[in-house]
Amino acid sequence: MSAAGMVAEARKSIGMSGRPNKITREYASRHGDEFLRAAWCDMGVTYWARHSGNASTVLPAGDRAYTVSHAQDFQKAGRWHSGTTASVNQAKPGDIVFFDWGATDNIGAIDHVGVVEKVLGGGRLQTIEANTSDAVKRRVRSSSVIAGYGRPDYSGSSDGSASEEDPLIGLKKGDKGEAVKALQEMIRNSGQGEALGETDGEYGPKTAEALRLVRKSVGSAAKAGFGDQVDGWTYAQLQAAVARCQGKLSLKKV
Repeated sequence: MSAAGMVAEARKSIGMSGRPNKITREYASRHGDEFLRAAWCDMGVTYWARHSGNASTVLPAGDRAYTVSHAQDFQKAGRWHSGTTASVNQAKPGDIVFFDWGATDNIGAIDHVGVVEKVLGGGRLQTIEANTSDAVKRRVRSSSVIAGYGRPDYSGSSDGSASEEDPLIGLKKGDKGEAVKALQEMIRNSGQGEALGETDGEYGPKTAEALRLVRKSVGSAAKAGFGDQVDGWTYAQLQAAVARCQGKLSLKKV
């Protein structure tokens, strides 16, 4: 079990949309056809937990489709953290974060759930969420709509957090695969979707150029080759660009 595995599994679903879908079909196969077209944010968390080997810790009381019950599971296990700004700043990748669009910290009022991908500071989290505009997407959320989060007891990691070396670090021009797709989604969320073009999982010239423009947007030199690979500093600049871009948008209640 590991937080890194949970986050990696959630990334694989980014872009999935509509229902029924792979997530709702699998849940319905165990719990009934009424779930085929039901709200599926927590079904997504259930799916990612089961497919990453984290079911026992992310789902302490078993499968969940109802967010309030899932949050209560963490509360009963003594692994619940409030949604205050100070508490949100202490979240970790792999935590299960719950939202209340009414802006309270009341578990009974929870509307939505996702997985923490990155902690951005200032009471903001970058998340991966299912059933946000009926799709799996990255979002940036603030403590104003975070009711709290559950901290799974990931035994595969010494401190319960994802590895400090993100799977995106080390990618280079010419690479292909799911990690490249995740990189491309971050580039798109940083405001360079037009330069990027298609999210195709191929680290080609367009991806390299779009990443160079991302770096330029946060103050890096615009030299040729500045988007050809992802080192730690490049990734930090990419995160900053995503946070800045999405922070300019109003937080939609979706």
